[in-house]
Amino acid sequence: MLSIVKMNTRSKTKQMNLAMEKEKTNEINKPIVLYKVEIDFNEASEAWRANKKCIGNGHYKYICCQKTKSGNPCKRESLKFCDYCKIHTPKTK
Repeated sequence: MLSIVKMNTRSKTKQMNLAMEKEKTNEINKPIVLYKVEIDFNEASEAWRANKKCIGNGHYKYICCQKTKSGNPCKRESLKFCDYCKIHTPKTK
């Protein structure tokens, strides 16, 4: 009893491999949409500038985050690595 074995040629094997690779990349490249992103860049820019003072040429300095007695924001330059100016720095014990 003879059994017939069907063999693929090199070109057929190459075509099959390319088809399999294409299927894999299509599965990988499908975009996954989790949620819709809506960013209001004008609002984001205002929030970023809230504690900064423009000194020109696209440069900014951080200003004190404390409010004055009259309720207006303090306009003094903040200390390095601190959110407050020299006057409004919290006293440590």
